[in-house]
Amino acid sequence: MTNRKSEWILCPICHCRTRIRVRKDTTLLNFPLFCPKCKREMLINIVDSKICVIKELN
Repeated sequence: MTNRKSEWILCPICHCRTRIRVRKDTTLLNFPLFCPKCKREMLINIVDSKICVIKELN
């Protein structure tokens, strides 16, 4: 088994750390991400360690 490090997901709006950690090979589609600092929720995709915001939720 190879050692794969995980990273914290940063909020795309305020760039602060969220409560979610993902590995480099993780793919997330339509994932609801909540930022505890700016109190915003958004749908994101993560592919190849790149975050793309789909939609901000209320």
